Amino acid sequence: MLEFNKKTNLLESVAQEYLLEEVKDPNLYRDYFSYDEIPKVAFNRRLVPLDVPDDIWITDTTFRDGQQSREPYTVEQMTTLFDMLHRLSGPNGVVRMSEFFLYTKKDQEAVYKCLEKGYKFPEITSWIRASKKDFELVKQIGLKETGILVSCSDYHIFKKMHMTRRQAVDHYLAVVRECIETGVKPRCHFEDITRADFYGFVVPFASALMDLMEDTGVPVKIRACDTMGYGVTYPGAVLPRSVPGIIYGLHNHAGVPHELIEWHGHNDFYRAVNNASYAWLYGASSVNCSLLGIGERTGNTPLEAMIFEYAQLKGTLNGADTRVITEIARYYEDELGYDIPPMTPFVGKNFNVTRAGIHADGLLKNEEIYNIFDTAKFLDRPVKIAISNTSGTSGIAHWINTFYNFKGDDIVDKKDELVEIVKNWVDDQYNEGRVTMITDSELESVVNETAVKLNQKKYLRR
Repeated sequence: MLEFNKKTNLLESVAQEYLLEEVKDPNLYRDYFSYDEIPKVAFNRRLVPLDVPDDIWITDTTFRDGQQSREPYTVEQMTTLFDMLHRLSGPNGVVRMSEFFLYTKKDQEAVYKCLEKGYKFPEITSWIRASKKDFELVKQIGLKETGILVSCSDYHIFKKMHMTRRQAVDHYLAVVRECIETGVKPRCHFEDITRADFYGFVVPFASALMDLMEDTGVPVKIRACDTMGYGVTYPGAVLPRSVPGIIYGLHNHAGVPHELIEWHGHNDFYRAVNNASYAWLYGASSVNCSLLGIGERTGNTPLEAMIFEYAQLKGTLNGADTRVITEIARYYEDELGYDIPPMTPFVGKNFNVTRAGIHADGLLKNEEIYNIFDTAKFLDRPVKIAISNTSGTSGIAHWINTFYNFKGDDIVDKKDELVEIVKNWVDDQYNEGRVTMITDSELESVVNETAVKLNQKKYLRR
């Protein structure tokens, strides 16, 4: 059957049917995933087109997957972080949903308290075991949607569930139908999709879910889960590892609408952010993330990173308040005792701190030269200089201006007498064998002592 695509202005063939392939033995893609070797990336040089949805957004799994690699959050911690997520999301729902466990009384209490806040964004959703009792619980609490685990690789179907593909599909469809009959919208988590037989299982199963959606009139979301972080974005890479191929196939071969496709990635091979961005570019409306990327093993896609990916792709923050990201980072460190690696983009203590003297000289002349964007405006984090033996007078001058918040006529030049004296003190430190960075408190003490001697009172107003 041919259909005119208003987006491409072309006649396109839409009659593509993929039947479930029953196999006696599991397809474990041993050519790619030989357990005693590093996984391989293969290519067939077939390209799929970019297909960005009309609308894209972020969903959050901080209180679900994000709890699977750390001690459980308290109710107060969850409600505090949920408040921050709401403020970060903004009025237009850049962060559209937040996913909670419902297993324990504590999790349920947190959900109730968050629901009481009455926020439109992020909408609260759940993740539960696939049972009628749990579906009833979701409805009783007042949630509209829940996640359901539907593992789709033969690793899970054969080796964990001990089923055939047909048995798995029949079981999954019965569970999803039961969820719909309970009055809850299902979100199907296609676990381990980057090791699954895409045309032999994923597409036929997704197509069956779309048929069920048509029969019932209830939307069925599909979350493509890169459970092991195997997804790649290389042009022409083959399935099942190709992120563009997966998203393109779900939309064009299984008929899943953009707004019902969600990507959930892990960072085992440092690809989480890149893979999520490509999922957007090739047709997924939503990407699932957690705060600071905290999650199973190496973690999930960092939510704060995708806020800035969103802004770069859309050309706008669409109301998201990125300054909240710094509040979240401080809360994790000060209240939760979580150590954020200092070089972590956007949230680490040193992400916009430069140490090189030549860079400091450039920052002193114009901070755009060595800062990624106005970090003071978007993150309440002015660019900083860390003082060492390579910082020079430029670095010390920049540190002083930032630390003392000097503006206008108060700004200190690198040729200032005080700067020269402090520079000599720093040099003496390293000439005597020091190997560590100079701390802010040390510098403040030296600057204030020198300011008193030079009668430069502006330093003493701080």
